[in-house]
Amino acid sequence: MGLPDHGRHSIGRAGRRIAALAIDWAIATVVSFLFFSNRSWADLDSWATLLVFAALQVVFIPTIGGGIGHRIVGLRVVNVRGGWVGVWRPVVRTALLAIVIPALVWDSDQRGFHDKVAGTALIRG
Repeated sequence: MGLPDHGRHSIGRAGRRIAALAIDWAIATVVSFLFFSNRSWADLDSWATLLVFAALQVVFIPTIGGGIGHRIVGLRVVNVRGGWVGVWRPVVRTALLAIVIPALVWDSDQRGFHDKVAGTALIRG
């Protein structure tokens, strides 16, 4: 892909990706708990959490360059062809991420299948 192997603008590695996912999922869980439950963790609706997670990704990728977790750990989602990532790429990327399996399949460039299909890359920087 022409990206550096290490440092700024290199592909985000697994540790940062997992940390970003955990942060984003925690935020989605708290929002889901506050707005979609009867104030009981036992009553937490996992579908509501998934929908909040997806909404956060779709809103924040094109506006701030990644989910809140991505930005906290120093990652951002970019269009591999350059320019603005647009609206449809985050929607496709998030839909595939929500079904989990594409995110577990990586190519030789260490991009998840969800990034490859959406034409995006998760990079440091």
